[in-house]
Amino acid sequence: MLEKALKGSKGYYGWIAALLAAMGTGFLFYLWQLSFGMAITGMSRDVSWGFYIAQFTFFAGVAASSHLLALPFYLHDFKGFGKIAVLGSFLSVASVSMCLLFIFVDLGQPTRILNMLLYPTPGSVLFWDMIILNGHLILSIIIGWQVLEAERNDVPPPFWVKPLIWFAIPWAVGFHTVTAFLYAGLPGRDFWLSALLAPRFLASALASGPAVLILACLIIGKLTGYTPGRRPIQTLAKIVAVAAGVNLLFFLCEVFVAFYSRIPAHMNHFIYLFFGLQGQDAMVPWMWSSLWMSVTGIFLLAVPTTRKNETVLAVACVAVFAGAWIDKGMGTIAGGFIPSPLNHVTEYLPTVPEVMIGLGVWATGLLILTVLFKIAIGIRREAAGR
Repeated sequence: MLEKALKGSKGYYGWIAALLAAMGTGFLFYLWQLSFGMAITGMSRDVSWGFYIAQFTFFAGVAASSHLLALPFYLHDFKGFGKIAVLGSFLSVASVSMCLLFIFVDLGQPTRILNMLLYPTPGSVLFWDMIILNGHLILSIIIGWQVLEAERNDVPPPFWVKPLIWFAIPWAVGFHTVTAFLYAGLPGRDFWLSALLAPRFLASALASGPAVLILACLIIGKLTGYTPGRRPIQTLAKIVAVAAGVNLLFFLCEVFVAFYSRIPAHMNHFIYLFFGLQGQDAMVPWMWSSLWMSVTGIFLLAVPTTRKNETVLAVACVAVFAGAWIDKGMGTIAGGFIPSPLNHVTEYLPTVPEVMIGLGVWATGLLILTVLFKIAIGIRREAAGR
């Protein structure tokens, strides 16, 4: 099936060339980081996780939710999701690949990855996150490829695929829950020390992942004419609206608990993010933008008239995606580290090398996604032409 990815228009090859150029640029900046050290990043003693781990956290949610989208089709036989389920598995493959790459570049020295294998520590949440992350990638590849191969041959998938899908769904929930536990298990960080962190992560994942898939389907429909249909896209939009609304509710619950209790250690993180603290306010415009985009996206998706307009739907999905990306990525990281346990404010903003390396990883993920979607669409057209 790989031959499907080697055939395309000039626009397709131009897109591939642009992604390869971005990957090459990011790799050059990574070589600079490898030789000079992490001092070229904006991280410091007080903020030891930054842009890379923020991206890992966000795309872990996209990967988990992409697998969960298979639940209506495989478990409830909702035929409308038949054309989306495989695309969701392939989106998960690209997202997990990006997660692994962001962890790779964050380690500084890549050989440190071997420490996880040579000196495993089952008592560490990081150890289990490594197991679940790689397991999720393997499950996504096997399920997506086997289902697509079966469609190509016009036969049912192998008998062992469906139990694997059943197993993959709770695995996806556990995948992002363990990611949340990486933060919630640090008692010295009051902003993350919340039982609601894992549910918030899952809710934001079920908003951002389907939003990406909707945008991908709309773009594919414009460029190739292939579309999974109006009904599944509208159903996905409703899922995004509900999940984004639940995520916003969880956030407001956190704010209420922090400020009603009047515990400074809890309040200061929110004060820094939304109003600034000790004269430092770099995150303020970002967080208010995130809140505004989330609310706008929820409203546009909740109203049937606006949701059924494809242009408005695309704008709403971009708003939800961007709002979640800022809040769950930079907001979660900065909010946890700033202020420090000693109430000292050391601000963090990613440097140009960090951003360029991050863009290189994004380009890698988009390349994987483009190739896999190109194969899937080619197989679907081939099957429809029989």
